Amino acid sequence: MSTDTPAVRTPHEVLDRFHQAMLDKSADDLADLYAVDAVHEFPFTAPGFPPRYEGREAVRAGYRAAWGASPVQVLEVRRTAVHETAEPGVLVAEHVVVAALPAKDATFTVPGLLVLHVRDGLLTRVRDYMDGLGLTGAKA
Repeated sequence: MSTDTPAVRTPHEVLDRFHQAMLDKSADDLADLYAVDAVHEFPFTAPGFPPRYEGREAVRAGYRAAWGASPVQVLEVRRTAVHETAEPGVLVAEHVVVAALPAKDATFTVPGLLVLHVRDGLLTRVRDYMDGLGLTGAKA
């Protein structure tokens, strides 16, 4: 059995891959971290973002559309803290995304917080709190 199978991924490994998918703007790599029936929620929605994606393929399609249409280049994901919870498989991760708008030769930061629920090496639920106003302000 490969050590790369979802069944052996720890929540921390899933978080590492989640952040790498953000850096790569890879909707496929991101979606492959999710269980088939997973839910990804955006409690603080930004203009043009739905409040949630239901299922792995909705995550794939949603991020493919969002990242594909965006001129933003993610330069770095700074992990500021990762909190273990009393519930097995649940992490709370604070991060700051450093990104650029190449056409404007400008960089900006967007703080965020993820609540990841991982079971059998796959995401079953994600609550994604990001500064949507920071995103819209960066496009101005």
